[in-house]
Order: sequence, then C-alpha cells, then structure tokens
Amino acid sequence: MMLKRMGAWMLLALFTLVGEWSGRCYGCLEEERIGLLEIQSLIDPDGISLRHWVDSSNCCEWPEIECDHTTRRVIQLSLSGERDESLGDWVLNASLFQPFKELQSLDLGYNGLVGCLENEGFGVLSSKLRKLDLSENRFNNDKSILSCFNGLSALKSLDLSDNGLTAGSGGFKVLSSRLKKLEKLYLSGNQYNDSIFLSLTGFSSLKSLDLSYNELTGSAGINSFQLQPMRLGKLENLDLSFNQLNSSILSILSGLSSLIKSLDLSFNKLNSSIFPSLTGFSSLKSLDLSGNQLTGSGFEIISSHLGKLENLDLSYNIFNDSILSHLRGFSYLKSLNLSGNMLLGSTTVNGTFFNSSTLEELNLDRTSLPVNFLQNIGALPALKVLSVGGCDLHGTLPAQGWCELKNLKQLDLFGNNLEGSLPDCLGNLSSLQLLDVSKNQFTGNIASGPLTNLTSLEFLSLSNNLFEVPISMKPFMNHSSLKFFCNENNRLVTEPAAFDHLIPKFQLVFFSLSKTIEAVNVEIPNFLYYQYDLRVLDLSHNNITGMFPSWLLKNNTRLEQLYLSENSFVGTLQLPNHPYLNMTELDISNNNMSGQIPKDICLIFQNLKSLRMAKNGFTGCIPSCLGNISSLGILDLSNNQLSTVKLEQLTTIWFLKLSNNNLGGQLPTSLFNSSTLEYLYLGGNNFWGQISDFSLYRWKMWIVLDLSNNQFSGMLPRSFLNSTILAAIDLSKNHFKGPIPRDFCKLDQLEYLNLSENNLSGYIPSCFSPSTLIHMHLSENRLSGPLTYRFYNSSFLVTMDLQDNSFTGSIPNWIGNLSSLSVLLLRANHFDGELPVQLCLLEHLSILDVSQNQLSSPLPSCLGNLTFKESSQKAFTDLGAGVLSRSIEKAYYETMGPPLVESMYNLRKGFLLNFTEEVIEFTTKNMYYGYKGKTLNYMSGIDLSNNNFVGAIPPEFGNLSKILSLNLSHNNLTGSIPATFSNLKQIESLDLSYNNLNGVIPPQLTEITTLEVFSVAYNNLSCKTPERKYQFGTFDESCYEGNPFLCGPPLQNNCSEEAVPSQPVPSQPMPSQPVPNDEQGDDGFIDMEFFYINFGVSYTVVVIMIVAVLYINPYWRRRWSYFIEDCIDTCYYIVVASFRKFSNLRR
Repeated sequence: MMLKRMGAWMLLALFTLVGEWSGRCYGCLEEERIGLLEIQSLIDPDGISLRHWVDSSNCCEWPEIECDHTTRRVIQLSLSGERDESLGDWVLNASLFQPFKELQSLDLGYNGLVGCLENEGFGVLSSKLRKLDLSENRFNNDKSILSCFNGLSALKSLDLSDNGLTAGSGGFKVLSSRLKKLEKLYLSGNQYNDSIFLSLTGFSSLKSLDLSYNELTGSAGINSFQLQPMRLGKLENLDLSFNQLNSSILSILSGLSSLIKSLDLSFNKLNSSIFPSLTGFSSLKSLDLSGNQLTGSGFEIISSHLGKLENLDLSYNIFNDSILSHLRGFSYLKSLNLSGNMLLGSTTVNGTFFNSSTLEELNLDRTSLPVNFLQNIGALPALKVLSVGGCDLHGTLPAQGWCELKNLKQLDLFGNNLEGSLPDCLGNLSSLQLLDVSKNQFTGNIASGPLTNLTSLEFLSLSNNLFEVPISMKPFMNHSSLKFFCNENNRLVTEPAAFDHLIPKFQLVFFSLSKTIEAVNVEIPNFLYYQYDLRVLDLSHNNITGMFPSWLLKNNTRLEQLYLSENSFVGTLQLPNHPYLNMTELDISNNNMSGQIPKDICLIFQNLKSLRMAKNGFTGCIPSCLGNISSLGILDLSNNQLSTVKLEQLTTIWFLKLSNNNLGGQLPTSLFNSSTLEYLYLGGNNFWGQISDFSLYRWKMWIVLDLSNNQFSGMLPRSFLNSTILAAIDLSKNHFKGPIPRDFCKLDQLEYLNLSENNLSGYIPSCFSPSTLIHMHLSENRLSGPLTYRFYNSSFLVTMDLQDNSFTGSIPNWIGNLSSLSVLLLRANHFDGELPVQLCLLEHLSILDVSQNQLSSPLPSCLGNLTFKESSQKAFTDLGAGVLSRSIEKAYYETMGPPLVESMYNLRKGFLLNFTEEVIEFTTKNMYYGYKGKTLNYMSGIDLSNNNFVGAIPPEFGNLSKILSLNLSHNNLTGSIPATFSNLKQIESLDLSYNNLNGVIPPQLTEITTLEVFSVAYNNLSCKTPERKYQFGTFDESCYEGNPFLCGPPLQNNCSEEAVPSQPVPSQPMPSQPVPNDEQGDDGFIDMEFFYINFGVSYTVVVIMIVAVLYINPYWRRRWSYFIEDCIDTCYYIVVASFRKFSNLRR
C-alpha cells in the first residue's frame, strides 16, 4: 500500500513538472524568448552584437540575460551598448519589456536613447523592477526623461550618468514625487550646476547620491540655501568628486553634517580653509579629499572632531611630513592614503612614524621616502596592507622594523630602486598573501631566499629585476595558495632533470614567464603539465622551441588568454577537437609556424575577442567564418603568406590587420561602409583600383587607414573629413595622382600622414596645419611651391619628411617653433637662401638633411649647440595602450577581493596600438640606410652636402659630441678643418670632400675610435696625412685623393719628415723648424693643378679667337700678315747682327 502511495505521489510530481515546463522552450518561457528576439530585431537588425541570440538556444544562457534559478523567468537584462549606432536616436517604447513579468534589473546604457513614446514609458514594466540603468544616452535635460517615468514606484536604483543633462527645467522635482522609494541616484558625468541641489530635495528615501564629474562650484548665489535633514533625512553617501567646488560647498551641506557617513570631495579646488567646516561632520566614517590643494595648515583641528573616521584619503595634495604628527587623533582610523604628497622631511628621514593600533591599510605610493623609514613602520602593529610603490626608495631593504608586521597581508614595493638580495627577515611575514617587488634591482637566486617560507602567498610578482628564477618552480612547490605568479624580464635557471617531475601543490590562475634574459632554446616548464585552472598564461619572448602546445588547452579548459608570441614554435597549428568557449585572446605572433589556418578555428574558439598570428608562415585563405565570431574585435594576420580573403565578410571586426601578405583584388565597398571597423591595415599587398569614388558615409569612427605599398591609382579620396577622429593615414607607395585635397585640412585629430612615393603634384593646401600631427611623410612626389605657413601650428611634429620634391623658396623661419621636431628631411628640392638659425632652437633635432638644394651663405655656428635630445615618439606613433583584461580582473577579485594596492593593474596584458614603426631614410657612410626602432632612437646626423655653402667650418661643430654622421661635402667651404672635430667621440661618418679646405688635417682626429667612414678628398689640403693608427689605419687612398700637396700613406707620394711635419705646427715656429707654406699665409697659396688647367684653357681660347677674327675680316687678315712679315724681318736682322757681334768677340 505504501509503495502504491509513493508511486502515486511520484507520478503526480512528474505530471506537475511536465505541466510546469510545458509552456517553456529550452529553459526559458516561450513568451519571454519571443520578446527577446523581438528586441534583437529592433536594436540589432543586422545580427552583429546579439548574434548569439539564436532561436534554437536557451535564452537563459545568453550572456546578457539572467534568469531565476527556480522559476526560470528573466530577472536581469543587460543591453548596454548593444544597439546599432547607425540607427540614430532611439525613442523607446517600453512595452517591449512587458513580457518580462519578474524583471528586476534593466540596463539600457549607451544605446542612443532620447526619450520614450507617450504613455509607453517604464510605467508599463514590472512592479518588481528595482534597478534601472540609462547611463551614456542622449536625454540632454532632466525634463526629457519625464516621459519615461510614469510608474516604477518600487524603483530603488536609477543611473542617469553621462547623458549631458542640465538643471533648471524642474524635471527632477516631478521625478522625486514619482520615485518615492529611490535609494540610489547616479548623476555623474552630466552638466549640472549648483541649482541641482534644489531639485533633489524631494527624494526623501535617498541614501546614496553621485554628482561627480559635473559643473558644481558651490557658488555664492546659493550659499544661503542648506540641505535640511527633513528633506534628505536618509542620505548617507555623497559623491561630489571631479567638480570645481571650493570650500563654501560645506555651508550647503551643513544641514546634513550629522547624517553623512561617506563624503567624497576629491579632485576639486579645495584648500586648507575647509578644515574648520569639516568639524561638524561628526558621523563621517569615510572622507576623500584627494586631488586638491590642501596643506597641513589647520589640519590638526579635525582629528579631534571626526572621532568615528575609519577611511581617510589625502592623496595628491601638497602635504609635507608634518601631517604625520596630526594623525594621532584618529583613534579608529583603519585606512590611510597619503600617496602623491611630499613627505620627505625630518620626520621620515629620522625614521619616526606616527603610532596607531588600529591602522590596517597604508598607501604611500609615489611619495619621496628614505628607505630607513621602514625601520619604524613596526609602530603600526595592526597593519595588513602597505603600499610604497614608486617612492624612489634606494639601497637595500633594512633587516628590522617592517619585518615585525606579523599581520601584514599585502606588501607592494613596485617601481623603486631597491637592490641587493631580499632580507631573510622577510620570511617572518607568515601572513603575507600578496608580495610585489617588481621593477627594482633585486638580485639573488630565489631558491635560497626567504620566499620559500611564505607559504600563504596568493600573489607574487618578481618581474623586471635581476633575480635568478628556477624554471622548475621548485621553491614554490609547497605554496598551495599561490594563484598569481609573474616573472618577466629576469634570468631563468635550469635545474637537474629530477626536478622536472615535481608535482606542485598550487593551481595557478595567472602565470607569466616572459622576456626572460638570455633565453636560448627554453622549453615549456614541466610543472605546467599539472595545472588545470589557468585563466591567463604568458610565455612570450622566450625563444621556446617545439610544436604548438595544444595540450595546454586540453588541460586548462578555463583558459581565457594565451600569449605565445616571440618564440620559435614550428609546424602547423593543431587545435583541440572540441570547443573552448572561455578562450578570448590567442597570440602566437612571431613564430615559425606554417601551413593553413585551420578552418574549424571558429568552431573551437567561438568567443574570441583577439586573434593575433602575425609574422609566421601561414599560407592559403583567411577563414571567412572569422567574421561570424560576434565577439572578435582584433584580428592580426599580417606578415604571412596568405593569398585569399573575402574582406566583405570581415567588416564586423574593429581592428583588422592583414598587411604584408599576398592578398589582392579590388576592395569591396562594404569594407569602407562598416559601422564597426576603426583600424584597417592592408599595406604590402597587391590590392588595386580606385578608392576616390567610394561613398564613405560611415567613416565617422575610423582611426587608422593603411593602404600603403599596393597598386591603387586615381585621385586621393576626399571623404576623409567624415571621420572626426581619424588619427593615421598611410597611402604611400601607390600610384595616386593629382593634388592633395583641401578636405585634409579638416582632419584635426591627425597624428600620422604618409603620402610618399606617389605621383602627387601641386601645392600643399595652405590651410593644412593640423595641431596634432606627429609624423608627416610627403617624399618622392612632384609637390611644389613654397612652404610659407604650412605646418606652422603643428607644434607636436616630430618628423617632417619632404624629400625628393620640387619645393622652392627659403626654409621658413617659423620652423624654430616646432619644439618637438626631431627629424627634418628636405633633401633634393629647390630651396635657396640661408639655412635659418632658428633650427638651432630645436632641442630635440637629431636628424637634419637639407642636401641637394641651392642653399648658400656661411654655416650657422649655432648648429654646434644641438644636443640631440631623445624623443619618446621618434620611432613609433602610439594610438593606444594595453588594457587590463576582464579575465585578469575577474580572477583577481575571485582570489584576492577588491584591489587594495595597484599590483593588479601591473598585470596588464594586451595590445599596444602602435600604428606603425617609423622608418627614416638617411644617407651615411656613403650609403642610403633605413633607420627604425631603437636604431632610429639612437641615430643622429647632419647632411648639408651638395649645396653652395661658403666660408669656414665653424669650430663650434666640434661640440656635437653625440653626432654619428656629418656630411659637408660638395660645397664651397674654405679654411682649415677645425681641430675641435677631435671632440666628436661618437661620430661614425665624416665627409668633408669636394670643398676648398686647406691647411693640415688635424692629427688629433686619430683619437676618434668610432670613425668608420672618413673623406677629405678633392680639397686643397697639404702636409702629411694623419698617422695610420686606430681607425685611420683602415682608410685607403680614395679618402685623401685630389689634394696635390698632401703626402704620406696611403697616398703614393711620400714626403720627408723635414719638409712636412707630422705634428701640429706652433703658432710661432722655432728657428730650426721649417715653416710650411700654409703658415706663411693662405693668401699666397696657388693650386698648381688648377693654374695649369686654367692657363691651357685660356691660351686655347685666345688662339681660336684670333684665328676666327682673321678669317672673317680680310682687312685685319692683311694687317696681321704685314705685322708678321715685319716681325720676321726685325727678328732676322736682330739675329744676324747679334751673330756678327758674337763672331767679332771670338776673334
């Protein structure tokens, strides 16, 4: 009987479950699934951002959806930024969300909302809605949002941040009457002024108010107004940061002084006069005054009044070390931030520090501190977190004081100048969970140091030191809690094979072993075979050999980011057999892999955000399915041998780099009309056709366009102006023709422009002078005209390359205003006049080439004052930086909780958006070189050759101690070679040939040991060649030829030591020393070779003229004949008479 009853109950339960689920499909209610698909069709009609919203899948598993685990109803819907921007403004019909009866949280941020349809506002939504996010939309003013709020009486949290809202329309007064239960209101990033305070008094239930990033000033016009407790009687948390507030703001808040527990006034315009007004806020537990203009004057008054204060942030003010003596009154203080102040003084130098038995967190980042202050930090026995990153600490860590902090859990010493080994007492900090000693000068093998005793460690960063780190990880095998390990740019130590099979007790989440010093044929550490929970793995820049380690993916199914670039992996890309849905970033760039890209890569990695496989040997086609991965934003397949691509299927990617492959064909129009593409690199391929006729109406968000080194032709496109943020254009090495369009003048964000090696002609538009321009290349075209005021406003210009054109006129004087200019290339144009002395004002100028022009006048001596300061942007154009990935942040929060120090942010893995590596072509050592990267950063040279410069070489040129190349050849320079050239200790190429230099070659030049190329050929130099020692022993005859009075090896004509001294001649010669000709006065010196040639030519011309005259004029021909006859007769009689006289004398 009992069994029958149980069977009946089980059957009833089964029928109940079947009934319960009969109206559901794939885990969510049918009506809700249909409602979601309707939303998708409205906000994402092309199926791009919500592509994974598939009719046949479980909508509760979609990333934007959260369902109740019991009822399976949708309770949270996050649609931030999912609406297609090309759809324009959105007037919302909130009835779209009526199917979601249990909806509690709705996020519609960043979707172009401007309002709601009449009577179709959020009032039609579920009465259970508690949280609504409408941030980053376009409501413009608070009245515009009233149409959306006719209900929602149960709403507790509303976010209207970043909407451009303004006060004054009274909308919030109406809104406060409708949202009686609202507890949290976020209004940051709008345009509210002080009158907003009057509009908020109706929110009687409000507990948290955020007005940061507005235009509040605490103006005198409302100083008489005070927020009263009966209006905002529950307000506890107030954020007024990043405004323009002065100290009068506290008079407005004084009515709430007994209520507020958390007050954020950071980054305003407060000064020390605010301290007396703070004494009334007796309930404060958290106070943030960072980023103001506060000093220690008057601060002591608040310590006795704010007795409940637990968290105090005074960072980035102008406090000195005296502030420490005023902190003793905070008896309950737990967290103190003094970073970014000037604490270096007698208090800290003497090692004293304030005593506190309650302080648990102390942040002193980026303050100047002596290392001995750590000796007395033990006066804070409760301290759990100590951060002294970037404090310019020098020397070795002390062995006492700080090692007594038995409760210390997090210690951050990042970015100092500490050296030596880690002290043994560090091993006493048994509670330590986080240790960051990266970016110092620590040394020693960590296997024998104190780190082996710190078994509670969860986070350890040793990067950028001089440590020796065993590749086996043997010192940490017993650290069972270790989750984050970062070891970049240290020295790896190999160990006996017996250690390779040790099984660690830890399961890492983050492991970085990159850029190891002197890495040769490194193998993947064996302990990784026993890791199964990795989320981020970085083994880049290690020269690791072998096949692609697909086993890492098989073992670590939660792996999200894998970095294997800059190694020596070979073979084909072997992928696992089943999907890895967690993988978001894969980087195998710069290896030796080959074969085709697997066609199933899109099935294996369905949620990729970044795929980088550049600089390998991949061949064949680029899988079109990559364009179907909705999350994929970065695709870099450059520098391979890929031959086929369907670009129209890759338009959903925002960063697309396919440079330097074997791709070809015409570009599809759809590529340029993509609403998501921002960075496009197609340089170094065989694409062809014209792009000037494309309708580029969606270019508004484009940042980079690189079509260089292809076969494009026609006119330059005129539609660049549609992109308001276009930062880099490279159309070089194509066949574009015609003038540069005036539309280029509208590119006011342009940083990089390269139009070189085309057939462009005409003048540069006079309006073209973008203030943001950094690198500009227009070389090897047919551009002409004067420069006048072009580029006059480009004060950030680092590179100006106008070589091989037909520019005329003088080099403008305003060039001295380009304070950042580092590379100036004007070679092979038609510039004339003087070399402007304003060039001497360019302190960053390191490469100057004005050769092959018609410049004249003496050389400016002030060029010798150039110091060749390095420019941080000389070799690269940086358009972005690496970002902290969500996977690292998520893993950190799961392991360590909210970050209390900055160590998490030092784990940035990512993507440095260098647009391009600058290549500068410059002639040195008699060859045309292309300089890039670090070589370009170190390069310095001046080429003034092939002009008409006159006068002497200024002796000040000898002050160019950092110059590597100097070419003054093929000019009309006179005088002697300055002896100061011996100071050019780093010079590698010195060419003074084909001038009119005279005198002796200074023998001191032989002391220049860096010289590789030297030429003084074809001048008027005399005396003996320099002694053949050091580098001068390598120079052959061609370096000296063309100087007829120069003698000695390696020349063929020898000279005696008596006639030609080899040492410098004294200013007053000794009697026993012969004085060389050059000491007798340069004015009497005659170049005999030049004299003979000149005489011969003159004589020949005279004879020819005489013959021509006699031939043409018969009268003069007769007169000449008579003259010759008379001369003959006269000579005859003279000779006969002389002969007779001579004969008579002999007799």
